[in-house]
Amino acid sequence: MKDLMGRAIWDYYHNENPEDLQTETSISELDELPVDYLFRDFEEMNDIEQKALQLSEGKILDIGAGAGSHSLYLQNEKKLDVTALDISPKSVEVCALRGIEKAVCENMLDFSGETFDTILLLMNGTGVFESLAKIDTYLQKLHTLLNDNGQILIDSTDIIYMFDRDKDGGVYIPAGGYYGELEYIVHYKGESEEPITWLYLDFNTLKNAAGNNGFKIEKLMKDEDSYLAKLTKK
Repeated sequence: MKDLMGRAIWDYYHNENPEDLQTETSISELDELPVDYLFRDFEEMNDIEQKALQLSEGKILDIGAGAGSHSLYLQNEKKLDVTALDISPKSVEVCALRGIEKAVCENMLDFSGETFDTILLLMNGTGVFESLAKIDTYLQKLHTLLNDNGQILIDSTDIIYMFDRDKDGGVYIPAGGYYGELEYIVHYKGESEEPITWLYLDFNTLKNAAGNNGFKIEKLMKDEDSYLAKLTKK
């Protein structure tokens, strides 16, 4: 991993000639991702993020923390005990420099030793599951990290809208796998990250997977094609 996302976050924080990130997927063209978007405050976050942060309580694990904006709000404004977790070394360094007291660089599958009251996976949190083939592994890991009365707050987008439809409303979906499994590529300053598998989940698919792995699930809110869900232990 070249850690291009982390380098962009690092450059922006240190004002070292940052440039916007570029992202693309196997079904979409190149798109700009302004780095300052990763540093937005609570008022600039979307409704799903704001709702998740408002519902967060107790001891928090923020998975895929990035530049740490969610963790900072919970730590500084709500005075909660927050651990920011990310696989990007540069991002975790910036989290610490921004004042997050607990910033950890580790894959969530390798993270252990603590349990939490709220686990956050935001900004298409289901993406970290990679693929349907791996979703059980990730959900079982989350089960071990969650306190018995805890909650997982996770968001995603049903990307069925991105596929063409016929005149009768049927959707042309490529054969050979779940339509929400995409290759995701990040570009920064002329360099390209190796493609990763990123998973967008419709709610019913997440609901079935959650039920198979010891969770109850509730859809808390919907915003166009995106949604926020809460998972609790059965």
